[in-house]
Amino acid sequence: MINEMGTNPKSRILSGKRIGIFGKGGSGKSTATVLLARVMRDLGYEICILDADSTNMGLPLALGIGQAPVPLMNYFGGMVFSGGSVTCPVDDPTRLPESEIDLDELPSQYYGRNRAGIILMTAGKIGEEGSGAGCDGPISKIARDVRIRIHKSSPITLVDFKAGLEDAARGVITSLDWAIVIVDPTIASVEMAINMRDTISQIQNGKMPATRHLENLELVAIANKLFEDAKIKGALFLLNKISNSATEKYLRTKLDERGIEPGGVIYEDPAIFDSWLKGAPLEVKDAQSNFLGFIKKLEAAERLYSGKSDFIYKE
Repeated sequence: MINEMGTNPKSRILSGKRIGIFGKGGSGKSTATVLLARVMRDLGYEICILDADSTNMGLPLALGIGQAPVPLMNYFGGMVFSGGSVTCPVDDPTRLPESEIDLDELPSQYYGRNRAGIILMTAGKIGEEGSGAGCDGPISKIARDVRIRIHKSSPITLVDFKAGLEDAARGVITSLDWAIVIVDPTIASVEMAINMRDTISQIQNGKMPATRHLENLELVAIANKLFEDAKIKGALFLLNKISNSATEKYLRTKLDERGIEPGGVIYEDPAIFDSWLKGAPLEVKDAQSNFLGFIKKLEAAERLYSGKSDFIYKE
């Protein structure tokens, strides 16, 4: 299939990959998700964003989609805490039934599409479940297990997770190909970047999940199998909200001390703040070159990992 950009998505190295966006609260995960999606789309990729942040409501407006799609939580039967069928992966690590979704067969209320062709789906929102349904673990299970197909091809799926490391602790990264960690100018973001790097390394080195709370040995085996089969290849780190060269240099130094090299920078931009304030679509004009370089590094990492390193991006 040739898309409207004149390129074949199947020929692109990142097609079909699931990429998680992580960061502390306020680091700018949603901004990075939207802008990455826009540049990837400009490069000819089919893009689906899966909003797995259980509380943030801003992605539809930032993408220029008028109405938020109905959460996939409804499609899968609702949270177990509200009498539904979707369980928390910590208590029940079994895979979500029928989690491979073909967009051609999915009712249109469960997704939105903006003018650029970027697709948005929402895993679920905690407020919609009412008082007492305070655990968003079932949302994590949807984010972990859902696979999207569009016209019988697989898009890049960008999963915008909620703030912090809780979703990572629930095992969502076992189903990702790559993690992108957003680092804003705080020491908390630096520490989170280190923790995410170390968590991925532990999974790659065979560390199993905590299962002492599970009395059912079959569930223990399922949880361990998910970690054994994890396909996460690594993390890339993106600096955000950088206001000056001194701040950028300081963050780079602190990360370098722990063996982390950022792959790109988003500089502080009043237009981004204004878009979130007014609920207007986010544009990528000033950050285009920075995002393009970051995506090319991600492509190069994927080529290297998959043994297709005929091309290595150089600045």
